[in-house]
Amino acid sequence: MNFTRWSARLPGTQRRAARGTEGSVPAARGEYAQQLGHLTDTDDPDDPDDAAAAGVPALEDFSVRELLGRLPGLVALVYGPEHRIAYVNDAYAAAFGPRPAGTTVADTCPEAEELGLLPLLDQVLRSGKPRTVKSRRTQDGGSYTVTCLPVDSPHLDGGGVLVHAADVTDHAEAAERLRTSERRHRETAVTLQRSLLPQDLEQPDDLRIAATYQPGGTDAAVGGDWYDVITLGAGRTALVIGDVMGRGVRAAAVMGQLRTAVRAYARLDLPPHEVLQLLDGLAAEIDASQIATCVYAIHDPNEGKLVYASAGHLPILVRDEDGTVRRAEDPTGPPLGTGGWLHASGSIALPPGSTAVLYTDGLVERRREDIDEGVAALARALSGASGTPQVVCDRLLRSLGVTAEHDDDVAVLVVQHPSRQGADAELFHNAALELLGGVEAAPRARAFASGVLSSWRFPVELRDLGVLATSELVANSLQHGTPPMRLRLRRTDRRLIIEVTDGDDHLPRRRRAETEDEAGRGISIIATIASSWGSRRTPGGGKAVWCEFALPD
Repeated sequence: MNFTRWSARLPGTQRRAARGTEGSVPAARGEYAQQLGHLTDTDDPDDPDDAAAAGVPALEDFSVRELLGRLPGLVALVYGPEHRIAYVNDAYAAAFGPRPAGTTVADTCPEAEELGLLPLLDQVLRSGKPRTVKSRRTQDGGSYTVTCLPVDSPHLDGGGVLVHAADVTDHAEAAERLRTSERRHRETAVTLQRSLLPQDLEQPDDLRIAATYQPGGTDAAVGGDWYDVITLGAGRTALVIGDVMGRGVRAAAVMGQLRTAVRAYARLDLPPHEVLQLLDGLAAEIDASQIATCVYAIHDPNEGKLVYASAGHLPILVRDEDGTVRRAEDPTGPPLGTGGWLHASGSIALPPGSTAVLYTDGLVERRREDIDEGVAALARALSGASGTPQVVCDRLLRSLGVTAEHDDDVAVLVVQHPSRQGADAELFHNAALELLGGVEAAPRARAFASGVLSSWRFPVELRDLGVLATSELVANSLQHGTPPMRLRLRRTDRRLIIEVTDGDDHLPRRRRAETEDEAGRGISIIATIASSWGSRRTPGGGKAVWCEFALPD
């Protein structure tokens, strides 16, 4: 078999009749150079016509069988609509075994079915256009990239197809090892990320909360999104969501450090903007190249609002009971770690029946779309989302088109302030007394507390402890505080909260009182009889000192 006989037309080549002494090959290099030397200045040795005239061998002068037989790639020639075998080269026979000429591919070439070549041969024969399939695997584990070229020759009944297969097993195995390594690396990062997030969200008495975190698809490295819920005492709750602008294990590790720091700063019971101020300095120390955004908000059930501060994060959205969606406005500052900025706190109403949503940019950011459009789409989805917080989470993800193949991490925190009615509402009460006058305020506060706790039908033992705690907190405020002073009692379905506020910002601390001391035992008594206690500075100056008692089951 030679090239002239089969007339195999490869892409980009043309058959030309050999000129001059067809089939002659120069006997020596010198003779070949001498023939080239006879070319004129206008002759082009690269032009087949000029080269043939000078005696340069043409492609048609070589045996196709010899050329194809020495190729390292696997070559087979089939013909006719049944794809009968005309030729296979040595590499093909070594890989899959010899194939008898005249037999059909379907009958004698199981590898063709494994590689999915039978439909491909039909397509090439019918369309007259080459087709290629990449990295197809056989049952023995080999991988091949196969190209099928149409062959037009009068010697081939019904036309033919030249099949060339390149063994890419080594490349495929290397790619699979790389994918496995990347998958393990990503699984490690996702595991680290999830382990750094709260495993069980704290559920405050006055709020219903759900959160979800979804890492990006398999082609996206894990990010640094996080959220947290922190009970501060006296019924107050801190809500946090943030996003480290980076990818991989490093971003997750920075996220973990920031989340731990937020929990530590939250225990100081500082206003939101002061927490972000501390976090800003820490972020720069952890890694100056890792920029993070964050929202820190505090809910106080007595105020019915969220007080928040934002470091470059997206705005909180609040849905009222009638479906109206409001967006938290400024103040907001630059991301954490930039330094040189004084953060400020703002507030947004969160009345009973409302729902607040905190989220990261993966939920609303899309390529070739302004992020404000994404926030607006989230607001529209939130306006129609009702049900439990977890149901709202799921609906928002679906409405925004977040799937398992999403290209970015997504964290969502949904907070509901339920509107209680009937028997449920009877478990939540508030009572307050302005502490006017001097030392006579103490007995008046004890009488007020006794009457309120009796009306709330607490057991005698708990009522007595509550009155004792009220007496100690009021006495401490009268001795060390300044007007205005106020006593507040609050009960939930799980605890009794007693809080006294005054105009002095000096926070009390527990200390050991000596035997001869006439004062200094009040806070120690509170710490002994109460489930927990604490103090904080209030906006505009002053302080609040509180304690809690767990209600019996």
